[in-house]
Amino acid sequence: MPADGSSLIPPAFDQLRELPDAAPEEILGLLGRLAEIPDPRDPRGIRHALAVVLALAACSVLAGATSLLAVGEWIAEAPEHVLEQLGACPDPLLPKRLTPSESAVRRLLARVDGDALDRAVGRWLADRRPAQPATPVLRGLAVDGESLRGAARAKGRKIHLLAALGHTTGLVLAQLDVGEKNGETTCFQPLLDTLTDLAHTVVTSDALHTHREHAAYRLGRRAHYIVIVMRNQKHLRQQLEDLPWKDIPLQGRAKGTGHGRSEIRRIKVATVNNLLFPGARQTIQVKRRRTDRKTGKTTITTVYAVTSLAAEQATPTQIATLIRGHWKVEALHHIRDSTFAEDASQLRTGNAPWPLGATWQSAP
Repeated sequence: MPADGSSLIPPAFDQLRELPDAAPEEILGLLGRLAEIPDPRDPRGIRHALAVVLALAACSVLAGATSLLAVGEWIAEAPEHVLEQLGACPDPLLPKRLTPSESAVRRLLARVDGDALDRAVGRWLADRRPAQPATPVLRGLAVDGESLRGAARAKGRKIHLLAALGHTTGLVLAQLDVGEKNGETTCFQPLLDTLTDLAHTVVTSDALHTHREHAAYRLGRRAHYIVIVMRNQKHLRQQLEDLPWKDIPLQGRAKGTGHGRSEIRRIKVATVNNLLFPGARQTIQVKRRRTDRKTGKTTITTVYAVTSLAAEQATPTQIATLIRGHWKVEALHHIRDSTFAEDASQLRTGNAPWPLGATWQSAP
């Protein structure tokens, strides 16, 4: 059914709010990347370039718009210098620039190719990343998925996004709509295929992606991995549990507070040579002791992981930081859900819930 004008927008790009403003040449780069997206409209009678409409939508959401109606209102009142910078055409009769109507934005977002939009935005974000120093350093890249619980396509299918997120920058560098939840594992490699260079990147993932094929793929791309091992890999898990952890010295301890609880994390790392997993060089045990600050209840959880990083490539402290860095994916989900009411969105018009989500990655 058509989306109401006040329907909430499910955004995905709020993580760029804290980044420095994009320079003028970077705006041109964004428009160039957005121009790579196929325009679904009939070329006859097009008044507004696709890249301009998407860029205006991005800026409106970053300015606080939470509905398609609000997007249209912001675009209608956008300052002239913003319209000029984003490439809006001058009005041939009046001293102002032409802007698309809310209905035009709605129709276009319902038809635009979401995968192509995610690729274009991810490439622009990759363009903005600083170059690797002469001595390359490890970069963390977290892969995880999330269902947009409120939004759905016109036929009612829920939208589930798989994203690759930089640990330190918080940028979504790639994103795919994978359909239902069980399609996430099959889209793991296609997602990373959209990234041109994974050398010296440590790709972290949860237990859903602890597959031998995924590990071999990362190694083939000159990347490393850290993967959580749970009962879905029962033989590997048993190998890790049977290691003599009591004889392995503690190699790291950290404290933290948040979400109404205090946490103590202890890490042990051991070099291995015979694990049932491609390229595994070290095993990891993390014990988390969490105490609810309101009830006083304490729980202890043991997490096992394996990594392709050798001892000389990463210290236990670096490994602990990379594991902890994976939380940025959940932080992104929290931003979407709470700050921009993504899960509350009930948009059901074509692709609109998805492209408007992608808009958050790109706006300066």
